[in-house]
Amino acid sequence: MINDLMNKIIKSRMPQIENYMNNPIEVQEKLLSNLIKSGRETIWGKFYDYKNIKSWEDFSNKVPINDYESLKPFFERARAGEYNLLWPTEIRRFSKSSGTTSSKSKFIPVSEECLNECHYKAGKDMLALYCKNYQNNNIFGGMNLALGGSKHENELNSDIFCGDVSAIIIDNLPFWAEMYRVPKKEIALMPEWESKLNKMVESVIDANIVSLSGVPSWMMVLLKKVMEKTNKRIEDLWPNLEVYFHGGVSFSPYRAQFESILPKHTRYMETYNASEGFFGLQDDPNLDSMLLLLDYGVYYEFLPMDQINSPNPKAINLADVEIGKNYAMIITTNAGLWRYVIGDTITFTEKSPYRFKITGRTKNFINACGEELIIDNAISAFNKACAATDAQVGEYTGAPLFIKENNTTLHQWIVEFDKEPEDFALFESVFDKTLQEVNSDYEAKRYKDFILKKPQIIKAPQNTFYNWLKSRGKLGGQHKVPRLSNNREFIDEILKQIQ
Repeated sequence: MINDLMNKIIKSRMPQIENYMNNPIEVQEKLLSNLIKSGRETIWGKFYDYKNIKSWEDFSNKVPINDYESLKPFFERARAGEYNLLWPTEIRRFSKSSGTTSSKSKFIPVSEECLNECHYKAGKDMLALYCKNYQNNNIFGGMNLALGGSKHENELNSDIFCGDVSAIIIDNLPFWAEMYRVPKKEIALMPEWESKLNKMVESVIDANIVSLSGVPSWMMVLLKKVMEKTNKRIEDLWPNLEVYFHGGVSFSPYRAQFESILPKHTRYMETYNASEGFFGLQDDPNLDSMLLLLDYGVYYEFLPMDQINSPNPKAINLADVEIGKNYAMIITTNAGLWRYVIGDTITFTEKSPYRFKITGRTKNFINACGEELIIDNAISAFNKACAATDAQVGEYTGAPLFIKENNTTLHQWIVEFDKEPEDFALFESVFDKTLQEVNSDYEAKRYKDFILKKPQIIKAPQNTFYNWLKSRGKLGGQHKVPRLSNNREFIDEILKQIQ
């Protein structure tokens, strides 16, 4: 009865979802107009003359494209307690995430509007789409196991909350959502990961878990710990588990692992939720793309990758995107992120409605000699190599290697296998050949070994990446292994641990 009632309530959002699916450009134009009106009297809005911005063309001509470093001075002042800088309402929460810029960590403002009209609204719509797609669900008949982040000290103002975005979400959940979630808040928000992990295991073992949500790498750590503690498989411990809502990293390398331990009937739904906002949901279970969320306080622009290093980059809006082209995503949000380069790259798979795939990071690539290798290429290569050799890849990272003695350049990879290849030489060969198939620039550089030599894959012992993250104080669901890097900062650290 309760499940049926909650399904009916949650599915009432479908007309609004269908509205922006059918009228995407109109919805986005109205949203931008409202955001500009909201920002008119802020310090930022006055400086960029928001009162005289009447269109996206005005907006893109007047307001520069920004990154974390360019907005950081405003973020720091807001984190100290100032307000009306970038956004008119007071910012009481900041999401802390690992820095991909010169900053060790990033602190992203989360306004009350962003929390409610983006993160929570999209979370409810995730359930609405799931309930629409699976009419005979029991999603409200048990508990959701959600990985939580942790609260961090705000040295600038102790009254302002700083924490992982998942910690902010859990700390402010409406009562009805908290009723369906484990572990409870006092455990979920614990700062020290390994102590929290043990308490999480104890608190969820006897629960009736019907859904999981969290980053695949860290969810797998938790599930393995649960199986170790109970000496049971997850499918035996939680037979009513029906869906895993996953995001944060590509699920493809992890799918086989999850399918081997979760109940056979488990469904998988991809989400795209970041510190800056909630941007995508897998609305069609038959597609491996996500629906772009257009009515959640986020206005989107897109920067073609050939513009990424331009001194005067020219972005386009949603109306002008092309299917199959790689773009860096730019967002303007109801937390005062104005024309902000989030750092992710995407490609559209269709425009009616707008669906897309995440292809990588603007700073997460290998380009030693013009090959422009992105994460999407690596995922394709690992998938094909695993299929050819009955292997399972857990964690990995890659970077260029320059050998001065013989003037050689190649890509070096460290891979932690959950199941090692039956034929390692074949794995290496298929991996290399697939990279050439999916990336013509890489193929050209590999031609007869003239520029790039065959990639080197190093097998890492179990828990190598976990121990490396631990050594950097980066344990927990918001921290991810950098998949690709154009320098050797990360890979050399990891090599020291296994040599």
